[in-house]
Amino acid sequence: MNNFYRFTRFYAVSAVIVLMGCAASALSAQAEDSDNANMKIARNLDVFNSLYKELNTFYVDTIDAEKSIETAINAMLDNIDPYTEYIPPKSQDDFLAISTGEYGGIGSIIMEYKGNVYISEPYEGSPAARAGLRPGDKIVMIDNDSVAGWGNKKVSEHLKGQAKTKLRVVVERPYHDGGPLEFNITREKIKMNSVEYFGTLRKNIGYIALNTFNQNSPEEVRNALIELKKNPEVKCIVLDLRGNGGGLLESAVQIVGLFVPKGTQVLQTRGRFKQNEKTYKTTQEPVDTDIPLVVMIDGGSASSSEIVAGSLQDLDRAVILGSRSYGKGLVQTTRPLPFEGLLKVTISKYYIPSGRLIQAIDYSRRNPDGSVARIPDSLTTVFHTAHGREVRDGGGITPDIKVEYPPMNRLTYNIIRDEWAFNFATKFAAEHATIAPPEDFEVTDSIYADFKRFINPDEFKYDKVCEDRLKQLREAAETEGYMNDSTKAQFEVMEKRLKHDLSHDLDIHRTEIAKLIADEIQKRYYFQRGQAIESLKTDNHIAEVEKLLNTPGEYERILNIAVKDNGNARKNTKKNKPKKSQR
Repeated sequence: MNNFYRFTRFYAVSAVIVLMGCAASALSAQAEDSDNANMKIARNLDVFNSLYKELNTFYVDTIDAEKSIETAINAMLDNIDPYTEYIPPKSQDDFLAISTGEYGGIGSIIMEYKGNVYISEPYEGSPAARAGLRPGDKIVMIDNDSVAGWGNKKVSEHLKGQAKTKLRVVVERPYHDGGPLEFNITREKIKMNSVEYFGTLRKNIGYIALNTFNQNSPEEVRNALIELKKNPEVKCIVLDLRGNGGGLLESAVQIVGLFVPKGTQVLQTRGRFKQNEKTYKTTQEPVDTDIPLVVMIDGGSASSSEIVAGSLQDLDRAVILGSRSYGKGLVQTTRPLPFEGLLKVTISKYYIPSGRLIQAIDYSRRNPDGSVARIPDSLTTVFHTAHGREVRDGGGITPDIKVEYPPMNRLTYNIIRDEWAFNFATKFAAEHATIAPPEDFEVTDSIYADFKRFINPDEFKYDKVCEDRLKQLREAAETEGYMNDSTKAQFEVMEKRLKHDLSHDLDIHRTEIAKLIADEIQKRYYFQRGQAIESLKTDNHIAEVEKLLNTPGEYERILNIAVKDNGNARKNTKKNKPKKSQR
């Protein structure tokens, strides 16, 4: 059997039959005749095989079999939903690292910038950090291979590998005069902490930042919670799920179980087949079912984050604070394919305790152009929490307390986009051996003045919004015939008033820019922990938590908790009966 037939038989049969064959077995259980369905599948597979054979035989150039068939598979899957995907063997390490929280490598985030790849953030205690790699180091060689022209993905593939294997990394370090630096590093099994930081804020707020849901997440959250509760001054727990895109469903259920009684139903999954229907309940004794709990979410909180936030909201166990979550109510599993491939496929939808589905997009209903849209709020359904509060399905989790991020101005955006704060922090770290502890560090007038001098106005790509729009208005006035002497004089006055001055603008926006600088500097000395502490100093979400705690009875009012004279809380016993709006 030649290579062509091997490829077509592998990809066409393994990938297409897995999907379409599953569809056929489903159709057999429904009204459509199974023989007719199987005939359609066989006919279309025959067309596919014949088409590829003709291309491979007669096309003017050589066709890359692996690339072209993989493109065909991905095109088919793209028409289903964004979460159903084919994972070839070469991509499975990254996929498995997400679920296990572990991978073999040096333990560093890398970034691509201006055609080169740099060390961005070594993990604290990792082989990269212990060896001495620093943020800002430009990678020039790995082992005996030059990385010139390599992108992030290829460099990452070479840095990763089995634990206990060795590699040589050569870097060029800014502000170092001794030439390239060589590091001999032994790869290790890197454990990515899902709890990136926990600690006590504002003296009485226990804070836990969870960035993913892998198999280690429940234990990490449990340990952080137990440690925080040792402090008698902690009066509230904040679980920060902002930007957490989800992960393992089972981990979400276990984390909910830390705060609610054993045996509490957290969600149900329902699919096309009976075997995909399942009820998930908490199985372990909780750590604390009474301490006030606030869960923070935003538009980046999805999937398992929404299970936790939505379940705790439905159970009236937590106040949800932030902005509306992403809206992913679909469950995936993996199916093995021949030649070590994997299919990640959506098998069911999940429903949280009130009975609602928070999926924002119905991928089975597409517009004529193939696009999809979020479910309008007018077509959502009203459900009720355990205490009788109204909540809605479709469109993610709506927070009980809405808090938006401060708007970002264009100057700050330009500084982030072009890595000015990152590069300044690299220079700063080269010139300062130590800095104050994370809690005490601040960007002083002197540091900020150095940053202003660091920026080269000739290289700074500045989006001068006011000047650009005034120019457009001038052109429109001329085109429409309004540009007389009086109008021209007024434009000249406006141009003088709105002319951008970089130094002036850097002073005007010092607060938000200094925060960017502080975040980057902290990472150079205290890694991700330092950055987390720095970011929380001026976090407006934490300020709202503090306001909530300092307003007597507000927490109980939001959760519809009636308080007895003796101070013991009792739950509103109103039954949870979904009330549906007009569809």
